[in-house]
Amino acid sequence: MTKEQVLAILQEHPDQFVSGETLASGLSVSRTAVWKAVEQLRREGYSISSVNRLGHRLSSVSDVLSEEGIRSRLTVPGLQVRVFPTISSTNTVLKQMASEDAPAGLALVAGEQTAGRGRLGRSFYSPSGSGLYLSLLLRPELDASDAVRLTACAAVSVAEAIEELADVRLEIKWVNDLWLGGKKVCGILTEAGLDCETGRMSYVIIGIGINTRVPACDFPEDLRQIAGAVFGDRPVPDLRNRLAALVLDRLMTCSSDPASPVLFEKYRSRSMVLGRPIQILSPGQDPVPATAVGLAPDYSLQVRMEDGSLRLLRSGEISIRPF
Repeated sequence: MTKEQVLAILQEHPDQFVSGETLASGLSVSRTAVWKAVEQLRREGYSISSVNRLGHRLSSVSDVLSEEGIRSRLTVPGLQVRVFPTISSTNTVLKQMASEDAPAGLALVAGEQTAGRGRLGRSFYSPSGSGLYLSLLLRPELDASDAVRLTACAAVSVAEAIEELADVRLEIKWVNDLWLGGKKVCGILTEAGLDCETGRMSYVIIGIGINTRVPACDFPEDLRQIAGAVFGDRPVPDLRNRLAALVLDRLMTCSSDPASPVLFEKYRSRSMVLGRPIQILSPGQDPVPATAVGLAPDYSLQVRMEDGSLRLLRSGEISIRPF
């Protein structure tokens, strides 16, 4: 545990030197053990400088994902975190673990996905070093029709977490995307396992992908017009660990009462589609023009068709048309 303990102390004093003697005495270990821990942290990517008679200093711009970095900031009981530098897909791996009776509250967090997935079988661009990708396993006592409420929980939880770290206001594009400055910065994929006997969900996995920074090589050409990054070049100390902990704390709390009227109002107030012309998108069909006019308590989108009739969209996908 020495490595994690040294990291925790350095993270409490970013950009400040902490002497080896202070670390050793505080942890009841030798200064040699402290030095070995610092060297191991450096190999893992942490930017730590060491100066004789001053000690060791962790740079505030260091942004290495770690279990200790997330776990030390969690406040809600029942959360367990596993961190992967690279993973195929946090949702895919966690689904397998859910089928093997993994407990509710287990979260997988990754710095890169090689096979990230979005809605409708699309791929989700998940490069290393510029995003936060996580999935949380829940085992709620809910009907399958209530899964959209958990998606709403995730959207609001991510928005609030980001807004705590940055002076921004995010918008929600029905039903599960977060936008900032006219560009998509977060996608959410909710998947469930159904208990055929009860008609209830045996588990729910909420997958979240956040573009924290613009990738070093920029977004692929086909994404540049719609994809954005939340924090740009703004320095935020230990950004992804802090953001992951905030998201997980809020999502775990929110998911305990997904029918909350307070949650509904938070979601509705961030909607970027209400009152706007949209297109209803269905696989294999031409887009259908309509106007989004309201949001039902079950998060169905009320739309007015061109003939004046009203329709409720309970699932599916839309795009926003210019005014």
